[in-house]
Amino acid sequence: MHIPTAIQLHKASRTLTLKYGEESYDLPAEFLRVHSPSAEVQGHGNPILQYGKLNVALVGLEPAGQYALKLTFDDGHDSGLYSWDYLYQLCTRKEQLWNEYLEELQKAGKSRDPSESVVRLML
Repeated sequence: MHIPTAIQLHKASRTLTLKYGEESYDLPAEFLRVHSPSAEVQGHGNPILQYGKLNVALVGLEPAGQYALKLTFDDGHDSGLYSWDYLYQLCTRKEQLWNEYLEELQKAGKSRDPSESVVRLML
């Protein structure tokens, strides 16, 4: 199990910094939100594409026992428990996961920008 040695929430930059010894990783709130391990996002094995989350912010975090963090976002999402191992995977695979997410958005004709998603729905 990979447990961070330090965790810091940066509300102004909307990032979560996780340190593992000398290694440090910054995870943007949008990235964490669209990769939430919650059933709402993971869809019980059938992931549901999250879009329009460009401006989402992390507003809180709290430990969930000895194994995870519960993150709270300003769009009301707070049901995902990010295990230590899952957070480490997000850190170490961030670029790959982000690129895959952007490809999925493009294929679905969706946008990271919530105002663009609304405009597309109205057209």
